[in-house]
Amino acid sequence: MPYLLVAGRWKILQKTSKQKGKIAVIIFSAISQDKRRIVMKRTSIKIATIFFVSFFCCSWGFLVHRTINQLAIYQLPKSMRSFFYEYKDSIARNAPRPDQRRNTDPTEATKHFIDIEAYGDSAEWRMPMNWNEAAGKYGKDSLLKYGYLPYQVIVIKNKLTDAFRSGNRDSIIFYATDLGHYIGDAHVPLHTALNYDGQLTNQRGIHDLWETSVPEAVLDQYNLHSRHEAEYLSSPEEAIWQTIRESHALLNEMFATEREVSKDFTDSTKYFTEFRWGKDRRFYTAAFAKAYNIKLGKNINEQLLRSANQIADFWYTAWVDAGKPDLTALLPKTFDKTFRKALKKECKAYRKNELIEKKLLIAKQVTQN
Repeated sequence: MPYLLVAGRWKILQKTSKQKGKIAVIIFSAISQDKRRIVMKRTSIKIATIFFVSFFCCSWGFLVHRTINQLAIYQLPKSMRSFFYEYKDSIARNAPRPDQRRNTDPTEATKHFIDIEAYGDSAEWRMPMNWNEAAGKYGKDSLLKYGYLPYQVIVIKNKLTDAFRSGNRDSIIFYATDLGHYIGDAHVPLHTALNYDGQLTNQRGIHDLWETSVPEAVLDQYNLHSRHEAEYLSSPEEAIWQTIRESHALLNEMFATEREVSKDFTDSTKYFTEFRWGKDRRFYTAAFAKAYNIKLGKNINEQLLRSANQIADFWYTAWVDAGKPDLTALLPKTFDKTFRKALKKECKAYRKNELIEKKLLIAKQVTQN
């Protein structure tokens, strides 16, 4: 599995979803094994890096990032929902953009995680919620080395508020999309740990197993409806830090469950090897992912829903903080009764947990294209 050097240490770049893996296989399928090696050797480091990062950087998996951004739209009040529905394709399809941005922005990676243990005992309760105070206590270099995800969430939330206040439609869509991504990352337990891929406990690959392989294997069985309605956050900082604490608290169960399920598998049934990104690599099998999911219960499904709930809360909070601007003024003239009828239909499908059945979940449409 590939790694990215981040501020003096190796930070995992999660392997791609099976769909993107298929793309990689197609790219190389016409080239013999020997020729593949030659091609890879002759490829410049820059191009190889861009290729690798494009496929590997997919925290929560592209499938789930797109899903949670879409689910959050249905939880918004009517005064916001029409606007977000009009641009839901962009908001959902571009949900993985912050991961893809690592291709060109060397500062992007550490915005996606925070290795809590690196900041001392019970740091999730003791770290300042303000960036300047945290930088003063730990040093900016430490934050850049061990990650600063919760601080990044607040930065993007404030930019979204400014976009609402200025009435800039493109900026609202852009920052709402990115904010959903970072909040989603905060709900992935391994984005809060030094043992981010089980490399310290001989469980390498668990990062992808939990956030990508399992959802891809069983998303059709998930509950994708929540009764939650967007709520105003009096302290967005406290809200995102509470998420970090709750996510971090799930780590022990995650690792213990992998060890327990492994007892019923041999190496040949637990892993499969596939040629990806220029070499043979080992991944957890679909059978193991399904068994792991059963043992975990609703753990991953619940984190997915919590992600969507909090995204809606942050979007709503940014809008309220901007003075509740009229978003209908930013809608195109084509948003007519037909669109409103379609929105009503989708909200009904969402409430009945029928988005996949009705082929309305954008994330599934993308993977099938």
